[in-house]
Amino acid sequence: MGRKSTKGKEKKLKRKEEVAKINASQAAVDAANEVEDPFKPFTAFKSFSRNGYEESEWGWSDKKKMEEMTEDTARYLIVRDSEDKGVALSHFRFDLDENMDEVIYCYEIQVDPSFHHKGLGKFLMQILELMGHRAQMKKIVLTVFTGNGVAINFFKNCLK
Repeated sequence: MGRKSTKGKEKKLKRKEEVAKINASQAAVDAANEVEDPFKPFTAFKSFSRNGYEESEWGWSDKKKMEEMTEDTARYLIVRDSEDKGVALSHFRFDLDENMDEVIYCYEIQVDPSFHHKGLGKFLMQILELMGHRAQMKKIVLTVFTGNGVAINFFKNCLK
């Protein structure tokens, strides 16, 4: 009588481990999304830059942007000046990336032009990094349009 193969058991065990990892990752993201925003509610910005959407292949859609910004998992960091005027914002979410890694995804970061080159954008990204670390996210991810050279320079050179 021959030996029984353990390949089937090994495959089953490997798949079970993969499912457990995905479930653990999703649980971490779910837990991060359950945390109440530590900041007081702020009025959303009434004016903002379309950051290259109109020039991109995606184009601009008020409806799609509103849906994106009002998703249940959407979070915001909003910076106000001494007169309570909004001068910067970051829209982000806790999510899983294509590799099933837990991430904090920065959907956008906007700073009023009068506050450019004062470290405010870098400060917002550092806050996102701290929040991601505290929520046990593995990394921060974002998307930048290839035509947005200013943003590319900011993320490549200012955030080292």
